[in-house]
Amino acid sequence: MFLTILDQTIFLFIFIALGFLFGKLKFLPENAALTLSKLETYLFVPALVMSAFIENCNLETIAECRSLLLCAIAEMFLFIILGLIFSKILYKRGNVRNVTTYGLAFANFGFMGMAIIKGAFPEIFFEYTVFTLPLWAGIYLWGAPVLLIADADGEKKKRSFKDIVKPFINPILIAMMVGLIVGLTGLRLPSPIVIAINSAGNCMSPVAMFLTGLTVAGIDLLKMIKNYKLYIISAVKLILFPAVFIAVALLLKGVSFINNTALICCMNFAVMPIGMNGIVIPAAYGKDVTDATGMVLITHILSIATIPIAYMIFQNLLIV
Repeated sequence: MFLTILDQTIFLFIFIALGFLFGKLKFLPENAALTLSKLETYLFVPALVMSAFIENCNLETIAECRSLLLCAIAEMFLFIILGLIFSKILYKRGNVRNVTTYGLAFANFGFMGMAIIKGAFPEIFFEYTVFTLPLWAGIYLWGAPVLLIADADGEKKKRSFKDIVKPFINPILIAMMVGLIVGLTGLRLPSPIVIAINSAGNCMSPVAMFLTGLTVAGIDLLKMIKNYKLYIISAVKLILFPAVFIAVALLLKGVSFINNTALICCMNFAVMPIGMNGIVIPAAYGKDVTDATGMVLITHILSIATIPIAYMIFQNLLIV
C-alpha cells in the first residue's frame, strides 16, 4: 500500500508542480484558473461520479453503503470538534480562525481525495463517493455559510429555505442522480456516450492538481515559509488527525459494519491536506485569504510524504 499510494501521490504532485510552473511563468491567461475550476465542477467531476454510479450502483451495493454514511458522519463531527479546538488555540481573529476550522474539519476529500481513491483503490470509488455525501452536506449546511461566508463578528444573515437548498442542486449531485437511475434500471447507454463520460472523468485528477498548482503560484512563498503557525496547522491536519482516527479505529476494531472499505474511506478523509474552498469562497466575499493560501500550499507539499507513511501505518495496524 505504501508504494501504491506514494506512486499516486507523486503522480498528482507532478501536475501540481506543472500548474505552479505555468502560473509563475505566465504561460496561461489570467482567467485560466477560473476556466479550469468550471471545467472540474461542471464536467470532469460529474462525469467521474456518473461513471462510478452507472457501473456500480444496484440495490445490493446501496444497502451495503448505509454503514459508510454512519462512519462519515461520525468522523466529520470528530474532526469538526478538533478543528474548533485547535483553531481557537492558534488564532484570535475571527476570519482566520474560521478558515482554519473549516480546513481542519473538511480538508480536500473531493478533488485530491477522489484522485487518490481512483488511482490506488479504484474498486471502491463508488463507495467513497457515497461516503462523501454527508461531508458535502456538512459543507453546504454549516462549513461554507457559517465559517467561510459569515462575518467575523459572528453576525449571520438569516438564510431562506431557497438559500439552504440551492447548494445541493449542483452538477455533481445531478450526475449522481442520473448515474443512480441508469445503474438501478440497468439501462444500457450507447457506447460513444459511455466512452465520452469515462474520458471526461479521467481528466478530473490531473486537471484538479494542475488547478491547485496554478492557484498557489500567485502567493508570496517567502511570507508563507516564515509563518510558524502554518506548520503547526499542517502537523495537526497531516499527523495528528490520521493518528486520532487510527487510534479510534483500533478501539472499534471488530465492530461488524466497520470493514476494510469503510476504514479506507475514513482514512482517506483523515489524511487529506487542506482544500481549496478555504481560499476560493472567502476571496469571493472580499476577505483576506493569505493564511488560508499558506495552509493549502504547505499541507499539500508536506502531504506527499505524510499520506504514504500514514497509509503504511494504517495498513499494518488495521487492514485485515
